Amino acid sequence: MKPSDAEFFGEIARQLASVSAFLGGFAATFLGILLQSNSPRRHVGWAAGAAAVASASFMIAVIAGTLIGLAVAPSAPQGFAAPEFLPWARRILITSFGLGIYANLLSLGLSGWIRSRSLGIVTSAAALLAGALVWTFVRH
Repeated sequence: MKPSDAEFFGEIARQLASVSAFLGGFAATFLGILLQSNSPRRHVGWAAGAAAVASASFMIAVIAGTLIGLAVAPSAPQGFAAPEFLPWARRILITSFGLGIYANLLSLGLSGWIRSRSLGIVTSAAALLAGALVWTFVRH
């Protein structure tokens, strides 16, 4: 890996770790709010479960992104990370970040159904549209 490639991968990892920290905090807060709900509707449980998956996935992404950033830093000691570490950590980072994004969107989409059918339709449509846009951006 050339030094410029390492810097590029390190910067991507740091950016994904930062975004994951923010979104993970949002998902954890949303989970806490949902767990306080007294609603007997099953949508609360599904939305809370999706928020828990999102929060946990983003936590993994933060750790993986931070470790990648440390491993490729120019000042990292020689042998800080084994050569097979980077592809494995990169897969973990991308997978956990993607899972977190879609679980967060699922939680948001389900949240409107807790209140009413009309709000559920709006939040589901917004989550589906956002999911399609994320897919489009990532695919290209």
